Amino acid sequence: MARVLVAENDPQLVRALVINMQARQYGVGAAPEGATALRLAAASQPDVVMLDLGVPDMDGVDVIKALRAWTRVPILVLSARPASDEKVPALDAGADDYATKPFSGTTVIATTDFTVDLLAKRATRDGRDVRLTPTEWHLLEILVCSPGRLITQKQLLQED
Repeated sequence: MARVLVAENDPQLVRALVINMQARQYGVGAAPEGATALRLAAASQPDVVMLDLGVPDMDGVDVIKALRAWTRVPILVLSARPASDEKVPALDAGADDYATKPFSGTTVIATTDFTVDLLAKRATRDGRDVRLTPTEWHLLEILVCSPGRLITQKQLLQED
């Protein structure tokens, strides 16, 4: 299983990325700031790093430089900064690519009978909201993100 490290401090974006990547069979780790990302990268040796340049504790370019000091892992920069003067230093520091936020991922699963919006944490059936407890919602998330796969009781109990 490929491992992805997401260094991003926006919890909603992290959640959407984790859900989408796990649904595609990636292992995902998340760090809300640069220092944690560097520690997790050293400990877990991810196959790719997705890095927000706006991590709160240090400059994202410094995170790239620190990673490049010891690894050649591909680094995809995620940034709300669209200007090229922001992109060039990141790419010069060793980033492999740059994606400008917002970008889209599949966060809505729709069928003829129901719709599940993973980002908004909302389920509807026949156009009406379905009320779910936090536990029910978590189980629904796991199941809709695993289409065609058998999820055992043990796997459900091990989910965090």
